[in-house]
Amino acid sequence: MIAAVRTEFLRYKALAEGAIGQMSDADLTTAPGDDGNSVAVICQHVAGNLVSRFTDFLSTDGEKPWRDRDTEFAQTLVTRDAILQRWSEGWQVLRHTLDGLTDADLTRTVTIRQHLLSVTEALLRSLAHVSYHVGQIVLIAKTARGSAWVSLSIPRGQSAAYNAAPNREKSPNTTR
Repeated sequence: MIAAVRTEFLRYKALAEGAIGQMSDADLTTAPGDDGNSVAVICQHVAGNLVSRFTDFLSTDGEKPWRDRDTEFAQTLVTRDAILQRWSEGWQVLRHTLDGLTDADLTRTVTIRQHLLSVTEALLRSLAHVSYHVGQIVLIAKTARGSAWVSLSIPRGQSAAYNAAPNREKSPNTTR
């Protein structure tokens, strides 16, 4: 199970990075609408969440006292390098924690915002959170790129061709 969770997290990371890679530097810091979040802000938030949740995952509350969630939604990162560095920091903490977990840990209990969850519940909750925000990143990138967008999944109108030779998705149990 831990291997499958790791695979899914990394699949979403790659999806976000594929979208980010298609964006101009200016588009990374442009928010959609007056109250929307730019890709830079979403990356800050995801990174902050991952660092908080997965630092000392099994032994401390996932909402760390040093985390300032509200500042994650302020536009503080303005260069591609800074955005990607912060993004990578969050993912490094997650990967380090996942590397130390075994399937035997899945029934253990962790705390997030003073609520007890099984490790399985906490991992699924985090995966859902990440996928939610990756979807936002992809939508913002796709909107910014317009007709220049390169699909990160099955391009429109090409489902039959893809199904004849599915090569983008692999099960964690598939030999690579």
